[in-house]
Amino acid sequence: MKKLIVGNLVDLPISIGLNYYWCVGFILGIFMVVQVISGVVLSLFYSSISSFSFLVWADDNLFSWFVRYLHIWGVSVMFFLLYVHIGRGLYYSSYNKVAVWSSGFLLYLLIMIEAFLGYILPWHQMSYWAATVLTSVILSIPLFGSLLYTYIVGGYSVTVTETLLRFFPMHVVLGIIILVLVLFHLYYLHSVGSSMPLYISDSYSDCVYFHKYYSIKDVFVIVGVFVMLLTCMFVVPHCVLDCESFIEANFLVTPENIKPEWYFLLYYAMLRSVNSKLGGLLIVLIFLFVLWLPSSNISCIYSVFRQVNFWLLLSFCVGLGYIGACHAEYPYNLIAQYYSFLVLFLLTIFKFSSFVPLHYFHIA
Repeated sequence: MKKLIVGNLVDLPISIGLNYYWCVGFILGIFMVVQVISGVVLSLFYSSISSFSFLVWADDNLFSWFVRYLHIWGVSVMFFLLYVHIGRGLYYSSYNKVAVWSSGFLLYLLIMIEAFLGYILPWHQMSYWAATVLTSVILSIPLFGSLLYTYIVGGYSVTVTETLLRFFPMHVVLGIIILVLVLFHLYYLHSVGSSMPLYISDSYSDCVYFHKYYSIKDVFVIVGVFVMLLTCMFVVPHCVLDCESFIEANFLVTPENIKPEWYFLLYYAMLRSVNSKLGGLLIVLIFLFVLWLPSSNISCIYSVFRQVNFWLLLSFCVGLGYIGACHAEYPYNLIAQYYSFLVLFLLTIFKFSSFVPLHYFHIA
């Protein structure tokens, strides 16, 4: 065990040219540990009975308030870092390492499902209606959509007695699966080495040991991130919450504007961009497939065209996220259609332009 820890955290050879964007993966690992610990503490007081689940969430004593908001803000910070991590992988063409990119992409999908399940558990007004709207997309799947929906939510609609009884254990089990998959992701990463900003084929050329060169850099960044996290928690604690989050779920009252958390707004805008739920689901699936698809092209630092493409893609993704928070009405629906097409087009061009020789393409 000691040899394993030393080999992966102390004497691990790391390329000397990595910048601060390569610290994000390590910080994500720390935040996953924080989320697991705070989640375990919250689960000790959780009940899947409607009134109790909401009262536990709304408890304002200092300890439960701190743990609860640490968990809430931890999710938002994690997704922000996750999108930075994915953006760095796209910009520097890290997806040419198939196993590392694929395991990381699977982690991203599972973390989104985990976050969605956790968002439903407090059973406040917005979580109930978000669950009702988003799970109804499953019904659009041909042939077995209705059957799948019944098994997932526990009936013909989202209910506290059946849905929460399913979502809570799924939330716990999925967290364990994510932690195991993180180990596989690290194994594949340490097998082939990190990609480099200069896109050199041999990732272990001109390398240094992880400790102390990169461990000090990671600690410096982690301290900065936690200072900002705690500042936001105590200064603007409700910034990441909707006003409907302070009202207990009521199926008789529909919120004026149903929307998910900010990190799902991109996909929510795509789902609403067309009138058909199946069509919106296909757009999201195509986007995720193209995002995952590995290819062997050069890093953006060697191509002005790819740099412009990347920043345009990022701009339209942010624009789609903003539209996802708006009402589903004209002109937002029309803009969402154009933006969804442009995002798919730019992402496809980005992933399949400026190819390099195949010996840069790592299968492991």
